[in-house]
Amino acid sequence: MALDELIAVVAKLRDPASGCPWDLKQTHASLAPYALEEAHELADAIEHGDNNALMDELGDLLLQVVLHAQIAKERGAFDLGQVIETISAKMQRRHPHVFNPEGPARSWEEIKAEERAARGETNGGLSAQLQRKVRGQPAMAAAMLISKKAAAAGFEWPDLDGVWAKVEEELDELKEAVASGNRAHAQEELGDVFFTLINLARWCELDPTAGLSGTNHRFLDRFSRVEAALAGELEGCSITELEKLWQQAKAQIKAER
Repeated sequence: MALDELIAVVAKLRDPASGCPWDLKQTHASLAPYALEEAHELADAIEHGDNNALMDELGDLLLQVVLHAQIAKERGAFDLGQVIETISAKMQRRHPHVFNPEGPARSWEEIKAEERAARGETNGGLSAQLQRKVRGQPAMAAAMLISKKAAAAGFEWPDLDGVWAKVEEELDELKEAVASGNRAHAQEELGDVFFTLINLARWCELDPTAGLSGTNHRFLDRFSRVEAALAGELEGCSITELEKLWQQAKAQIKAER
């Protein structure tokens, strides 16, 4: 079985006698950033509809799962088989309408509440629930979820004008914090600006992650054309020259569409 082969490969990489030095020194903590990176690369492959890249990135993400399971096995915690059994049982438990259609109807939230109770966790208020939900999520996605849930609970502006006013208020506070030279305070105010803009995106039914991703791609496309026009030699050019080339790149891209 292909999965067995991958398990054997990872075990060999982690073999203290003959394994790879890099793989041997990895821990759950050191690998965490790689798991996030691979997840983002997988999302990018999906967005671009590239099947070869999708297959490749799924493999990279699977490698992270097997690596973590191998490390856990080495310290006597659990192995990949237990990971698979746990997620299989969870999916069956959370989909009784599929796996036990004759049983009593139960909602997703009811089942999750039972699972939390079995682990000795209290349900808590909305803030406690959101802390669990956003744990480990990228900050932008977490902010959108918090914004939606808080608004659904009634913590909401009466109209869009109130959101715009809050954006302006937070921008003014950020300017003051930057001018004060207090880096920690400026960092807090920057976060407030981002959070308020995400609230604005929610009001306008816009996806802030998709918007920023598109801006990143557009910037790199334009910047590459500016570089090409200058043969890669940007140093020594005035901002006026660079802005002129930037506008030319924008016009060129628009004409190509």
